Amino acid sequence: MKERWLIALLALVSASLFALSVQAGHWWTVETFELGPFGSRQCANGECRPLGLAGIADARWQRFGMATWAAGMIAMLVLIVVAGSVAAKRTPRMLAKLALVAVATALAVGVGFVVQRPELPGLHVDRGLYMFAGAVVSGAAAALLVLRRR
Repeated sequence: MKERWLIALLALVSASLFALSVQAGHWWTVETFELGPFGSRQCANGECRPLGLAGIADARWQRFGMATWAAGMIAMLVLIVVAGSVAAKRTPRMLAKLALVAVATALAVGVGFVVQRPELPGLHVDRGLYMFAGAVVSGAAAALLVLRRR
């Protein structure tokens, strides 16, 4: 019984981290400029104005950003369903396999997004990248624990 709640907690934590990392978490920061898969924004004097990914790097990197956003949102949705199924005392093996595929896909396009990032002076890692890594680890752990159950 305790394992069931651990799986549900891991799946929900992973879903939350996926949503925050791709929607609100910025992966890199340069002074007042924040950059993430869903777009970028520039903050000054307490006001932030959203900017797109256009003009920062090439079209391939922009596509990787949108793919990372979409894969993170799909993984979030699948992990919420896994958590609900486990909480309802079911063993959703097919959903766990689907969650593993969604997490692996998010990881693949996320790595592509990181590798293709533009070289900007003063660029440093921000909270979104750490949240994304935590989401991948906890989502994979939740799915593997479901598959390990009898």
